[in-house]
Amino acid sequence: MAETSQILLWTFISECPIPQDVQELLVEGEQAVAAYKTIRDSAVFTNKRLIVRDAQGLSGKKVEVYSLPYASINMWSTENAGKLLDLNAEVELWTRAGHIKVNLRKGVDIRRFDRLIANAILKNQ
Repeated sequence: MAETSQILLWTFISECPIPQDVQELLVEGEQAVAAYKTIRDSAVFTNKRLIVRDAQGLSGKKVEVYSLPYASINMWSTENAGKLLDLNAEVELWTRAGHIKVNLRKGVDIRRFDRLIANAILKNQ
């Protein structure tokens, strides 16, 4: 289990289709909105939370699931990638549980990502 005193760091590689098996994690009235491929698994935005699945170990059969309700996000920032050596865009989330940093690889639309967060948080206030 991750310690909340440390910064959680995730890398999202590209937008992808919503995995079918995420349906078993959703509660009544919850709908998946968008999904991103991570290094070994996926992250799914729903209308209620961000779900990050993290396959672990050599076989990847052990899976840790992080669930971040949008209501726990106090503030966020986005930074687009630079031109030459800065290839990743970055998102930082300050939550009741701690600080989370998300690196977005080249090709992931940082502004779409920003709108997903804004839409989820601001619509639910």
